[in-house]
Amino acid sequence: MLRRLYDWTMAKAVHRQAEWWLALFAFVEASFFPIPPHPLLGIMCLAEPRKAIRFAVIATLASVAGGMLGYAIGHFLYDTVGTQLLAWLGLTQSFPKAACYLNEYGFWIFVAKGATPIPFKLLTITAGFIGMDLLRFIAGSIISRSISFLFVGILFRLFGAPIKAFIDKYLGLATAGFVVLVLAGFAAITLLGGGPKEGGHKCEAAASAEAAR
Repeated sequence: MLRRLYDWTMAKAVHRQAEWWLALFAFVEASFFPIPPHPLLGIMCLAEPRKAIRFAVIATLASVAGGMLGYAIGHFLYDTVGTQLLAWLGLTQSFPKAACYLNEYGFWIFVAKGATPIPFKLLTITAGFIGMDLLRFIAGSIISRSISFLFVGILFRLFGAPIKAFIDKYLGLATAGFVVLVLAGFAAITLLGGGPKEGGHKCEAAASAEAAR
């Protein structure tokens, strides 16, 4: 069954509408959707390694645009839409810490965390909530999303054929590895530390978004 699902997904990855689906996934994930676009990006790059950089650029631009929606939610609609959205995503407890870290370390912590498996929507909503400078937010989004997506694109552009050969032969092992990466992404939510030790203690203790503002 896993093999049939893999073959079906590979066929869809080269569909003429695949790039639009990738852009849509990247856009909504940056603001409210729980599933990251990286699996779809990886499969599309696997199906057509020569277009891997193109796919990565599409994901990057769409994610930055979606991030601006997340910023707007945090800035204008936090008390109505934002709180309910964070609760639905299970990010309510992480939000005060994220607000504290962005306030403490600003642009570079946004770039660093935006390139990790930490949900990007948490950062975009938080940036809007604390009123991060919009131009710095856009620049940070471009840098962090480029790192996150172009890494995948370049990897598949250079090594797409051997990667596909490995997955074709060891599909079960590759699937297990992907599950581990997904779990690592959820675990990364709790790893918002990083930076001066004192600031880390302060932000780890943050329990209120308003207090961290």
